[in-house]
Amino acid sequence: MGKYFGTDGFRGEANVVLNVEHAYKVGRFLGWYYGQDHKCNVVIGKDTRRSSYMFEYSLAAGFTASGADVHLLHVTTTPSVSYVVRTEDFDCGIMISASHNPFYDNGIKVINGQGEKMQESVIEKIENYLDGNMEEIPFATGENIGRTIDYVAGRNRYMGYLISLATRSYKGVKVGLDCANGSASNIAKGVFDALGASTYVINNTPDGTNINTECGSTHMEKLQQFVKDNNLDVGFAYDGDADRCLCVDEKGNIIDGDLILYIYGTYMKERGKLANNTVVTTIMSNFGLYKAFDKAGIEYEKTAVGDKYVYENMRTNGHRIGGEQSGHIIFQKYATTGDGILTSIKMMEVMLAKKKTLSELASPVTIYPQVLKNIRVADKEEARDDADVKKAVKEIAEKLGDDGRILVRESGTEPLIRVMVEAKTNEICEEYVDYVIDVIKKKGHAVE
Repeated sequence: MGKYFGTDGFRGEANVVLNVEHAYKVGRFLGWYYGQDHKCNVVIGKDTRRSSYMFEYSLAAGFTASGADVHLLHVTTTPSVSYVVRTEDFDCGIMISASHNPFYDNGIKVINGQGEKMQESVIEKIENYLDGNMEEIPFATGENIGRTIDYVAGRNRYMGYLISLATRSYKGVKVGLDCANGSASNIAKGVFDALGASTYVINNTPDGTNINTECGSTHMEKLQQFVKDNNLDVGFAYDGDADRCLCVDEKGNIIDGDLILYIYGTYMKERGKLANNTVVTTIMSNFGLYKAFDKAGIEYEKTAVGDKYVYENMRTNGHRIGGEQSGHIIFQKYATTGDGILTSIKMMEVMLAKKKTLSELASPVTIYPQVLKNIRVADKEEARDDADVKKAVKEIAEKLGDDGRILVRESGTEPLIRVMVEAKTNEICEEYVDYVIDVIKKKGHAVE
């Protein structure tokens, strides 16, 4: 990770950590970088945060000042930006979003011409420019100055693409959607309505400050209750930029990313479509998932946390499906990034093809109790490498033995240390997580 850009872009509190000058300079650099031998064309999308408009205009000013033409998708999803970039010959794309973070944060996600997260070599160049470590970039003049172009048509084409991927009509299926008052609010209902579903929607009235507020994939309780209260067949919850999806079965139980990987991974294997007989997971995936994969005869790989690392593994090794427990699921045949609405469509495909409910499809997996807690720290690396913290982690690992595991890692996007324990009971998980967090606090690493 760089000085500004983490595993999922340049993210932080708007105009505190990430400000309009940063955005302007990112636009200035990329417009110049891609426009040295031709007219640079870039596409920009944004989520529903109040600050997203500010960053959109600042980025556009930077790009056009460097001579680039900027195509504005307006409020849309991260995967739609990725789709438009890779299918319509843009040099790069920008998504303005802080994903699942609260509304006062925002972020700049940079996407390359293949619709993938920007390669580190270019990110390093952007950071050098932000730090003033390169010569000043010339301004475009005269007819070479760029312009902005309304490009809502690109978002509509993405919606058409999603609709084309459905293999069956959804007529007669009652579907609940939690749009997190975010990017999915503009897209998800239209897709499900077009496919014939009886669509019930909550949290799709964004006001600039309510994105992810007690809703979406990070707050599943409302969708769980909504599914039960309305006797729905299934529910899907997205995060702020809709690159994640978690599901709710007909009984109101959460179907997380691990269970989604199991359901679709086994479905691919049954049809002879599971390339290399392998599903890509992260180190956060549950013991129970691996036990179920073993029983199903499916192999798996583990990467660092972050859909970026999942995708890199898939691309390098030719695997076709991978993802995270949090709901970033990548179907490489159809997308180069996690796509929440696409994940919904794929879950509907399995349900309809096998004529089974989500609870039936997930039933072979027994999930180990897992507790994950975050602690805000002054210095992530210093807290992680503290000798007493390491000693506490080793002590817990020895106590768990083969009956569980402990994982302590840094957040890639926030000043947090994440402590996770899996064990036979929730009580054991809580006890051991709290033990390590207490050591971090006693050593003075925690901040309020």
